[in-house]
This record gives sequence, C-alpha cells and structure tokens, in this order.
Amino acid sequence: MNKITSENLPSYVLSYLKKYFIDHWEIECNSNKRFKNIVVIPAIKEYENILKLLNSISENESDYFDETLFLFVINNPESCNTEIINENKNTIELLRSIINKNLQSELAYKIYDNKINIGFVDASSKGYELPDKDAGVGLARKIGMDLALRIFDYNNPKKNILISLDADCLIAKNYLNKIVEAFNQKNVNAAVVYYEHLLPDSEGEKLAIINYEIFLRYYVLGLKYSNSHYAYHSIGSTIVCDTETYCKAGGMNKRKAGEDFYFLEKLAKITTINHINSTTVFPSSRSSWRVPFGTGKSISKYLNEKNEYKLYNPECFNILKQWLLIFHNKTIKDAQYYLTESEKIHFRLREFLELNSFETAWENILSNSKNDEQIQKQKLYWFDAFRTMKLIHYLRDTDFPPVNMFDAVDDLLKMMNYHFEINRNELIPDVNTQLKYLYCLRDICRQL
Repeated sequence: MNKITSENLPSYVLSYLKKYFIDHWEIECNSNKRFKNIVVIPAIKEYENILKLLNSISENESDYFDETLFLFVINNPESCNTEIINENKNTIELLRSIINKNLQSELAYKIYDNKINIGFVDASSKGYELPDKDAGVGLARKIGMDLALRIFDYNNPKKNILISLDADCLIAKNYLNKIVEAFNQKNVNAAVVYYEHLLPDSEGEKLAIINYEIFLRYYVLGLKYSNSHYAYHSIGSTIVCDTETYCKAGGMNKRKAGEDFYFLEKLAKITTINHINSTTVFPSSRSSWRVPFGTGKSISKYLNEKNEYKLYNPECFNILKQWLLIFHNKTIKDAQYYLTESEKIHFRLREFLELNSFETAWENILSNSKNDEQIQKQKLYWFDAFRTMKLIHYLRDTDFPPVNMFDAVDDLLKMMNYHFEINRNELIPDVNTQLKYLYCLRDICRQL
C-alpha cells in the first residue's frame, strides 16, 4: 500500500490548494504512479453496492485502466450510529485487501488481471470522520476531488480528468473510453454523462422512479426549449471536468445535498457543459436517508404520498424563452427597457425581476463591465441556473400552477416540434404507458 503526497504541481493547482484544500485526509492506493483520469466515488454504508460497482468497473473496456484511478471516499459524520461505522469499517477492510492483493475472489482476480487502480480515503475511522456541521456528499466529493489534484500526471499533455460517480451506480462497458475520448479528442472542459435510472422490480418503486426521471428530463427539455445556457441535468454521478476548469471554478462545494446543482452552475459560468451521450451511468432508484432532497428523498415521498403526477406548466418555459431572447440580445439597453419588455411578456415576469432587484443588478453589471463581451458574461452570471429555477417556481406559485404530468409532456414535445404521440385515455396511465413516456424522453435527451 502506498501513501501518495504532492510534488511539482502546476501553479493553478497550488493556488487552488492553498485557498481551498482541507489538509486532514490522505489517499491509500495500490500504486504510487500518477494518473490522467481519477473517478471520485463518495460512499457511506455502501459495502454491497461497492462490490457491484467494482464488478461493473472490471467489465469496462480496459484501454485506459492503466492511467485511471478509482478513488472511493468512505465517509460518515462524527455523530454516527454503530451500524454505519461498522459497515464503513468493513468497506475499508475490503478495499485494503484488494489494494494489497490479499483478497481471493473472482471479483478480486478481475481487478488484478485488468490492473485496475483502486484507492480510498478513510473519512470514517475515529479522528477522520467528517465534522457534523458539514458532513455529507458535497464534502465527501470535495475531499476526494481535492486530494486527486495532487496525484495527476501534469507532465503528460493529455487532459487530466476528474470524474464524479456514486457508489450505488453501475456503468456501461464503454464508460471510461467515451469520457476520455470526448475530453481529449473534442477538447471538452466540462460535461455530464447520459444517465438512466435502474428500474426496480417492485411496481410501486418502478412507478416512483419513472415519475422522478420524467420530472428531471422534462425540466431539462423545458430549459432546452427556452434556449437556457443551463439546460443540463444536475446529477452528481454524471459530472466530469478537467483539473484546470475545476480549479478555476473554485472546486466542489460542501453542501449536504444539491452539491451537484451548484457545482455545475459554477462550471457553466466559465465553460460550456457538454453532453456525453455515447455512454451511460445507471444511478440507483432506491429511496434513501442520505440526503435531504434528490433522488432518494423523491422516491420516498412518492411511495408515501402517491400524488406526484404534476409538472411545471409548459407556459412557464414559454415565458422564460421570451425573456431570454430579449435579455441575451447583444444590443445593450437600459434597465427600464428590460422591465417594460418583461411586462409585455407577462406581468409576473416583471414582478419577479423587481423582487430580485433587477434594476440595481443591471446598473452594477454596466458599471463593472469594460466591454460588451463582459456584459454578456455578467448576464449569464446574474440570470444563472438558480435564478432560472426561481423564476419557474415563482410562475408556478402565482399564475401557473402545476399541471398533469403527461399533459405537460405532450404539450412541451409539441412546442419543441417532436411529433411522438402516445395514446392514452387516462390522466394517469398504466405503468407500461408511463414507461413509453420515459423512453421517449430518454431518446430525446440522448440527442441533446
């Protein structure tokens, strides 16, 4: 087992680490080499899922295994129950035994034979737990990503790629190849990988994840229809970026949930978020206690309430589309012009802009920008992913309440000129018809 430390890092990495790095944890790894690709995988109480993920990794195309590290961040908060601590301890022992080639099993031999590089961060054992105040998936991702910065091969001209994954995912066999090739052949700086939630056998759980994934895809397609700069899915296990972009964006945040949304928003403000649709991540569809919102909580809520067949009114995206057309026009106008035009679109839009101090914000943009290019950038910064979502929610909460899920999808697809019709007579159709809707949206999202 080798403990890796930093040396000869480029200035942008040193500058980032000096400002943001938390020097308390370290990587344990089966190699002291440096890597071009590091897959960071936070895990809390995930022993069985890690076995499944390792098996999925071992079945990947092996072209880039030699230059890739799969880095698990085994974590739990200081105030944590014994069951979680014990399972994390077993997980650490499992990974150590693989690293030291002490594990005799079919899975271990696959890892050894393919020369897969495995590492982990112990953020679970006594004295290394995550502080209760910040403990969560955001801090776990940050620890892994920040530590990874110290062990990339910066002398090799190929891109150094940080890949975010979750322990309860599976991956397609071409996962690593397609990511590496997209970044190096197409000069991608940041991307999200195409995803499909695993569908459980239980009909109740299956309906829950269909419901949730339709919601996710509908929102992204609504943003795409609106020509929003932020039309990408925000799922932590799909995010990829290079090290320069990671450092420039200020790195991962420490949020207990929603870390993926805010990290992608930072990336989107400095580069384009590309879509890698030639491979697939398969996130779990389980209900979960791990985060206060997101997939797991949404599934739990559906299973408990069974009344979630609602989506944003498509008219919200029409209003957003018209607003972005005016706001992002390269002809610079004064604040009153934008407010007047917004009221012509809908009075609630103007109301929203005034509630968000648009006039003051616009004056600041003009006074702090040296040229038109900077003004256009500042427009994106001000009307960002979060403010976009706030507008949609404001319209929802005032004049455009949620509508039937399947009516909303039908209407949005028509607005986008997708002529795919599904015959249904019920407001809430049977599971097979719901699956048709989901597969339709998946196909469309593959084309983004």
